[in-house]
Amino acid sequence: MRWSRTLQLVDLHCEGEIGRVVTGGVLNIPGLTMAAKLNHLNTTDDSLRQLLTSEPRSGPAGSVVLLTPPTHPDADTGMIILQPDQAHAMSGSNAICAVTALVETGMILLTEPMTEVILDTAAGLVKAIAHCPGGQCERVTLDMPMAFVEALDAVIETPDWGTVRYDLCFGGVFYALVDVDQIGMKINPDNARSLAAAGVELRNTIDASQNIRHPLTPEISGLAYVMFRDKDSDGVVRTCTTLRPGRVDRSPCGTGSSAHLASLFARGQAVPGDILRSRSILGGEFEVAFLAHGDVAGRPATKSQISGRAWIYGISQIGLDPGDPFQTGFRLSDTWG
Repeated sequence: MRWSRTLQLVDLHCEGEIGRVVTGGVLNIPGLTMAAKLNHLNTTDDSLRQLLTSEPRSGPAGSVVLLTPPTHPDADTGMIILQPDQAHAMSGSNAICAVTALVETGMILLTEPMTEVILDTAAGLVKAIAHCPGGQCERVTLDMPMAFVEALDAVIETPDWGTVRYDLCFGGVFYALVDVDQIGMKINPDNARSLAAAGVELRNTIDASQNIRHPLTPEISGLAYVMFRDKDSDGVVRTCTTLRPGRVDRSPCGTGSSAHLASLFARGQAVPGDILRSRSILGGEFEVAFLAHGDVAGRPATKSQISGRAWIYGISQIGLDPGDPFQTGFRLSDTWG
């Protein structure tokens, strides 16, 4: 056996959403900032993302969390999210996976009852607290990047659902938040495939209609996801983030929940001190705390805290044989859409 590349990963899920954390085999990514590293992966060299997110070494579900040396002196590690469509700036569920892996494998010294980890992301520094009673990480709390609204009640014309109204918000990446009743569905596991297809179609239509770019970090651009939302009988918001090429987030979606809170604040429906819950298509929950409000480039913005759980289910090693014909993997429409 001869490998031209070897990568070590800790395999986790956060409320069902897979987040595999690369803990060895990648020294660094070019760029002086995390935004520059993100841009390098998306525009210059996409081979690592393709290798880690395509078949035969992966599949359409889940993400790979890339840890790098931090670019900010206050941070413990840099973090970039690799998904089948592209590299992304931030993800709540994947950050929870990353912190869990860091403290439970000893990469960062676990201290009881709480361990602080500072993540350097293209969306800004994220302070994480790993709650570790009894020497095990039971929950992670994230101080999320500032979230803001680009547009409330924007509309897009569609051939299947007519006029669809959405809120365009940033919660770490850009979201179109769509009330699911507009497409005639409910958020439940039986509708996962239909929701995924509808969400990706809407995402592509909305993204093509606008030039979406972060006002302070131009490397974060484009609409990442459509997140459908509904409200359960107990008043808890139920979310369903849809991801290219065509699947649904298994978790309640941390960046999406942060974006949703920003939309509530913009409508006068939330104030600092509020604590909300966000529930996934599988029934898992994140707690969402409204910490404070401010502004981002003149836009009213919210600071939220997301709390959730992750579990390690394996440790794996990926090797790349130089004679393997699928050096960056492949995708087929039977499973990838």
